[in-house]
Amino acid sequence: MLSLTTPIAPVAAPASFNMAAHVLRHVDQLGDKVALSILHNDRTEDWTYAMLGQAVCGTAQGLWDMGLCAGDRILLRLGNLADFPVAYLGCIAAGMIPVPLSAQLTPPEVQRIAGNICPAATIQSDATAVGTDRIITPNTLRTFYALTPAAFAMGDPNRPAYIIHTSGTSGQPRAVVHAHRAIYARQMMWNGWYGLQRCDRMLHAGAFNWTYTLGTGLMDPWTIGATALIPADGTDAAALPALMAQHNATLFAAAPGVYRRLLRSDMPAMPALRHGLSAGEKLPDDTRNAWQTKTGTAVHEAFGMSECSTFISGSPSNPAPPHASGFAQDGRQVAIIDNGQPVPRGTVGTIAIHKDDAGLMLGYLNADADTAAKFDGDWFMTGDMGIMGDDGAISYAGRNDDMMNAGGYRVSPIEVETVLCAHENIAESAACAVQVKKDVTVIAAFYTSAHMLDNEQLTAWCADRLAGYKCPRLFIACDTLPRGANNKLLRRVLRQNWETANGQT
Repeated sequence: MLSLTTPIAPVAAPASFNMAAHVLRHVDQLGDKVALSILHNDRTEDWTYAMLGQAVCGTAQGLWDMGLCAGDRILLRLGNLADFPVAYLGCIAAGMIPVPLSAQLTPPEVQRIAGNICPAATIQSDATAVGTDRIITPNTLRTFYALTPAAFAMGDPNRPAYIIHTSGTSGQPRAVVHAHRAIYARQMMWNGWYGLQRCDRMLHAGAFNWTYTLGTGLMDPWTIGATALIPADGTDAAALPALMAQHNATLFAAAPGVYRRLLRSDMPAMPALRHGLSAGEKLPDDTRNAWQTKTGTAVHEAFGMSECSTFISGSPSNPAPPHASGFAQDGRQVAIIDNGQPVPRGTVGTIAIHKDDAGLMLGYLNADADTAAKFDGDWFMTGDMGIMGDDGAISYAGRNDDMMNAGGYRVSPIEVETVLCAHENIAESAACAVQVKKDVTVIAAFYTSAHMLDNEQLTAWCADRLAGYKCPRLFIACDTLPRGANNKLLRRVLRQNWETANGQT
């Protein structure tokens, strides 16, 4: 049997469509229901659906009144303020194209991005001009909220709606252009990952500029009519369990690193919590199991990327088996590809999604050749390796450029890291092949620990659990492991830094 899914055909977006209108489709029906709560330690900032709808469409009108036009690109540089999603949807409602950026980016970084984006304006927390002379501060933005609501700019669902910057984990960061129809594709996650219902209260631990937060934490709950709970800027991760308990969160979404931090401390009872959601990097089985033991709730993992969000996942109705990320969501045609063809099940290959997927990007901005290079025939090649089992479950095996070669065998770093993280004194780990001398590479294990660990003991630990060719030959203690803007582990950086420090580059 080949590593290929046969999807249930999804319903296509209407010919006249606007993503913001779709997200806010329940505003009239749910006017007084809380759509968004920004959670502070001593208070909440609540936005009802009526308030959100008015502010978004008022913002669209304000942007038009400033002389901005449909198709204009707008940089967003705001923290975890309610102004962020209002501005984001306000731009889309007006037919403009928001470009969410981290508020932590330095001026030179923003300037480089702006050089590619060519923004017409920037909505940001201060009045310092970076990338464009037209700056809209939160104080100005908020004056738009009470304006007479603009009508949604309807049009082709395949036209650009927003631009997301990749984290650069696989090389040069890119500006990823998504269509309005992308929000329609996200409905396949409601049952295929979240188990999302209108009565849910989704608490997401990420920053607003992260696509995981924007989609899972905000857009999807609002599209179905649920409530989004977002911790205020500066909230310590240790405070999240208390916030979940206090605000009756039914779903919790975070990256695996957040789950690991929470598991180090005591947690209050969270009786409303049904389950957790994880994305952004591979969720270690030990972390998943420890969370289940400590809270009595499961964590459902998803695999995705900036170019296509999440399309492989486990869910409450279809949990992933041990070690697997999940199954292709209904409506998604997924394959494991090698040399342009689906491989037999049980064989490692590149995870690919069909070019006609509604959630797939339109392309990389100003980089047609790079866009074309990502496709192999009908398949968008993710650059991530995976294995599809006989049951259709897909296990993540690392990025193509992270795969290690040991004695002619291809070894997944995930497999090695899973063994390392099972050690009681290892907090985090990363495995990569490093060059120790010309034409000689070995598997190195980088790890963080609060203890001094003996290399011989670590060697024995791995030897009991891994085939000899998979065992690390080097064990390197680190204060921290490098991560990208989206919290993804940067094995490539570890490898480059070690080889540079040891005179191999």
